[in-house]
Amino acid sequence: MKYEDINPETLEFKEIICGHRRSLHEIAELGLKEYKTAEYIRSRLDSLGIQHDALLETSVTGVIKGSVGKRTVAFRADMDGLNAGDGSVRHLCGHDGHMSILLGLVEYLCSRKELIRDNVAFIFQPAEESPGGALPLLNAGLVEKYGIDEIYGLHMYPDVSEGLAGVRPLYFLSGAGEVNIEITGKSGHGAMPQDANDSIVAAAGFISALQTIISRNIRPLDEGVLTIGRIEGGSRRNIISGNVRLEGTIRAFKDNVYEKIKERIFEVARGFETVYGCSIEVNIKDDYPPVNNDEKLFEEFKEAVGEENISLLEPLMIAEDFAYYQRRIPGLFFMLGSRNEDLGFTKSLHNIDFDFDEKALIFGLEFYIRLLRHKGVIS
Repeated sequence: MKYEDINPETLEFKEIICGHRRSLHEIAELGLKEYKTAEYIRSRLDSLGIQHDALLETSVTGVIKGSVGKRTVAFRADMDGLNAGDGSVRHLCGHDGHMSILLGLVEYLCSRKELIRDNVAFIFQPAEESPGGALPLLNAGLVEKYGIDEIYGLHMYPDVSEGLAGVRPLYFLSGAGEVNIEITGKSGHGAMPQDANDSIVAAAGFISALQTIISRNIRPLDEGVLTIGRIEGGSRRNIISGNVRLEGTIRAFKDNVYEKIKERIFEVARGFETVYGCSIEVNIKDDYPPVNNDEKLFEEFKEAVGEENISLLEPLMIAEDFAYYQRRIPGLFFMLGSRNEDLGFTKSLHNIDFDFDEKALIFGLEFYIRLLRHKGVIS
C-alpha cells in the first residue's frame, strides 16, 4: 500500500499515534512491571471516557459497545520492553508501536461512535516477551467477560516492506520451549583420564546425537528445530571437567512434532547415561504454542486490506503468546511491514538498533479500520 492510498480519515490520527509512540517509547518496562505504561494507557482512556479493567495488575482491557452488539471483535497489543543488555529497558521489538496503533484505533472509534455496530474489545497485554501475559489473561476470564468471538494482533516486522501485511493461513509462527541440561561426571587430572569421567566428552557426543532427532526421528515434511546455543563446562586446561551445562531451544509448528522432540531428548539422555556412566538431568520449559491463523479470518483479512497489500510469508520459527488466544477463539496474527531501506530501517527485532519510520504505524491503523469495515463491525 502506498501512503497516498491511506484513507484521509485514518491520516487524521497520524500525529496522535506518533505522539503515543514517542511517549511510550520513553517509559519502556519489563514484563509484569509495566506500571508507567499501564498508567499512560489508562489515563488516555479516562480522558476519552472509556471504561476499562485491570484483570492483571498491569493489563488494560475493555470493550466499546456497538449499536447492535451481536458479536465482539478483539484487538491485542503487547506492552513490555526488553532488557537492552546495558542495564536499560528499551522497546526493541516494536511493542510501543503496537500499543500506539491500538490506542489510535480506540480513539478513531470514539470519534465515530455512531458508526459502530458490533462490539470492539481492546487488550493491552503485559509480558509477551516473558513470562507471557496471554494465558494469565485468559485464565482471569478475559474471553467470558467481554464475550469475545474473534481476535486480531499484529507485530512490527523489518523483513517485510513498509505498507504491506505479512501473513499466512494456518501455521504461521512456531511453538517454542527452553532446554536446560546438566551433565555430571567425575572430575580428575587431565593426565589420568582413567580415574575420571569426562563430562565434556559426554557432552560432545550428546550434542551430536541430539542433531539426529530432527534428521531421523521427525518426518521430513514436518518442520522442527533443536538448537543447543550455549555450553558451559570446565575450569582449567589440564582438569577433566565433572560438570557441563547445555542450554538450547526447541521449535516446531505442530504439537505432536514438538512433543516428539522432547520425548527423544529424554530418551537419548538415558542412553548416554549408560554409555558414558554419567548423570544427565534434562529440564524443558514449554513456552508458547504455535500461532495458527484461522483460514476464514485470513481470507476476510486479505479481502479487507487488498491482496496487493499482502505479503504471503513462509512459516516463521519465532514464537508469540498470541497463540494462546487462538486456542480458545478464532484469531489472526500478522506482521506489519516496517522495512524502509531508503531511511535505513532494516535492523532485526531485538537488535539494539531496531527502529522504524513512524509512518508504518498509520498503515497498521488503516489495516485494522479496513478490516472492521469489511466485516460490518463499523459502517
